[in-house]
Amino acid sequence: MSTVNSALEEIMQLDYTSREMILEILKKRQIEARREDIAKNARKSIRDYQRGKTPAKSLSETLDHLENL
Repeated sequence: MSTVNSALEEIMQLDYTSREMILEILKKRQIEARREDIAKNARKSIRDYQRGKTPAKSLSETLDHLENL
């Protein structure tokens, strides 16, 4: 945690515009990282399905599962 605090202290030494720029960069990188995770999970799910590792479910079973997530 001290690493996070150190980084934040360093960032707070910057001017307002630079801090705003860092904030925007971090937001965009977080969005991209999340997209990559989603794509990775989708590729794995497709492979599992193609290999028969995913059992077929009815629409109602699928909807029930999604509602319980």
